[in-house]
Amino acid sequence: MAIIVNLDVMMAKRKISLNELSEKVGLTLSNLSILKTGKAKAIRFSTLETICNVLDCQPGDILEYVNDEQKTTTR
Repeated sequence: MAIIVNLDVMMAKRKISLNELSEKVGLTLSNLSILKTGKAKAIRFSTLETICNVLDCQPGDILEYVNDEQKTTTR
C-alpha cells in the first residue's frame, strides 16, 4: 500500500513553479521538494489546505492511494 503524491502534476496543470508555490504556501523549497518527490512521511492538514487553496484543487488531486496490486500493474 502506498500514498502517491501528484503535486508535480497539479503544479504543471496550473503552470506554477516550485519557487512560486513555495512563496505562496510559506514552505521552504526543500520541504516542498520532499513533499513533491513523495519522500515526506506526513503532511499537516493546514499545509494541505493551503496548497489546495493556491492550486485551486482538492486533496484527492494531490494525494492518491494505491494498493500493492495496483502498484505492480500500473506503475
